[in-house]
Amino acid sequence: MPFTLHGIGVSGGYAIGRAQLFSHDRLEAPHYVLRREDLKGEIARFEEAVASVRAELINLQEHLPEHAPAELSAFLDVHRLILEDAMISEAPKRRIEEGRCNAEWALAQQTQALIDQFEAMEDPYLRERKHDVRQVSERIMKALMGHPGQVPVKTAGEEASVLVAHDLSPSDMVLFKRHHYAAFITDLGGATSHTAILARSLNIPAVMALHNARALIREGDVLVVDGVNGVVIVDPDAAILEEYRIRQDQWRLEQLKLKRLKKSPATTLDGTPVELLANIDLPQDVQDALEQNAAGIGLFRSEFLYMNRDDLPDEDEQFEAYRQVVKAMKGRPVVIRTLDLGADKRLPWLKRDSVNPALGLRAIRLCLSEPPIFLAQVRAMLRASHYGDVRILLPMLANLKELEQALSLIEMAKESLDISHIPYNRNTPIGGMIEVPAAALAAEWFARRLDFLSIGTNDLIQYTLAIDRTDDSVAHLYDPLHPAVLKLIHHTLRTGTRLHKPVSVCGEMAGDARMTKLLLGLGLRSFSMHPAHLLRVKQQILRSDLAEVAPLAARLLRAGQPERIQSCLERLNA
Repeated sequence: MPFTLHGIGVSGGYAIGRAQLFSHDRLEAPHYVLRREDLKGEIARFEEAVASVRAELINLQEHLPEHAPAELSAFLDVHRLILEDAMISEAPKRRIEEGRCNAEWALAQQTQALIDQFEAMEDPYLRERKHDVRQVSERIMKALMGHPGQVPVKTAGEEASVLVAHDLSPSDMVLFKRHHYAAFITDLGGATSHTAILARSLNIPAVMALHNARALIREGDVLVVDGVNGVVIVDPDAAILEEYRIRQDQWRLEQLKLKRLKKSPATTLDGTPVELLANIDLPQDVQDALEQNAAGIGLFRSEFLYMNRDDLPDEDEQFEAYRQVVKAMKGRPVVIRTLDLGADKRLPWLKRDSVNPALGLRAIRLCLSEPPIFLAQVRAMLRASHYGDVRILLPMLANLKELEQALSLIEMAKESLDISHIPYNRNTPIGGMIEVPAAALAAEWFARRLDFLSIGTNDLIQYTLAIDRTDDSVAHLYDPLHPAVLKLIHHTLRTGTRLHKPVSVCGEMAGDARMTKLLLGLGLRSFSMHPAHLLRVKQQILRSDLAEVAPLAARLLRAGQPERIQSCLERLNA
């Protein structure tokens, strides 16, 4: 019988597919005593589970996407080595015999004993291997208990699948980025969490904040995912399926119509040119930007080079990644943001806990506290500037002291390159992100010291309204149209215009076509968004006349009341 779940639609579109369950949670291991004559069969069951996981890991490695980061293969190698170790593949069998217990219990006891040994190690690198042991053990446990293992790599042509999870971290999303899923749904998450942003980057339907989806949906259930309205229908009947197939066809037709705009210049009706840039996470994403004819890369989130690995990428590895993007863009600008970690983007080697990570040691604060990491990254960026138009972007600036420290380290990186006679563009532009109210209010002082500004609306809204954007319980309070948010954006844009410093918006507002005319009216002339949203935003630009939208945007700024703001926005988009 069909039933419906309601959440937050974070990526539009419609999908129909079968559920594939994914979980990080450690499974509860049952414990029961076996008769002696059943022990041989139980050991065989354990061996079958190990063999199943071995085959699964080999299959994953053989079917990695063509441009998958090299560390993914190394990650699977480590798990295969752990699986073959006698402490995992043989010791549980002895526990089955000696304790006359079931395989799940034997594996759980052996795993905990191993983890305790790793936790006692002094070497931090070895100590962290406990996570790999736990992950391999969970794969075996799932095989024993009839649960699916890690979601397999899907290839085009297979039956459509919907990934169902309690939660997905940004690093999970990177791992799944090149897989062919019809949709994503999760119990947790907000519309502007980094996971939601990555889901939108896949340009497939996604619904989050469903709360009980992972518990209520079974493996293989047929699902309809409505990313437009934030609805998931489980076990739909024939009438519902037919309705959503029609909606799917209409959605696809709209996407095809948008493709006709690919080569059209992004110019308003009155002839004002507008710059449309692309946001990317990994070097291979540059192809998406090129396919949509982006004017450049407005935000390369460099932190994703650091994810899904236990070590730091060295300078040469980063340089090659940046150079790959710069050369592919053939002279178009490439804005690379320095490491922005913290909040919901945590790494195994980052051993810093905070009561409130969003307000703690993150982004530029973390970089300034770890000068060797920052210097290696800046050197790599500067080296890449020899091959094209590279621009360096500093995230989450809040005071001028931070800026001065960062600029001093950048000069230090330049001096070290000079000493080594390594070529780079000495005049590489340096910009700063306006993401906290303090930076927006002090935009003039930042603009005087920097070459350009970029407004990160996701965090600007979060910090202005004191709302955790990863917490779906307050998602309804997250409002890009709040008068305080709009005034901070407007103030920053006016400051840039007055001081002749370029200002772009690289947050989610830039890719929301409902906001395009408003931002144009407020003075924005440079938008940066995921490539999937470029054509829809371009469509709005082509329909805009600045003489009409500017007065309406000014009226919206003064509206104050939510009802009047919505009324003004509707008039803008009419």
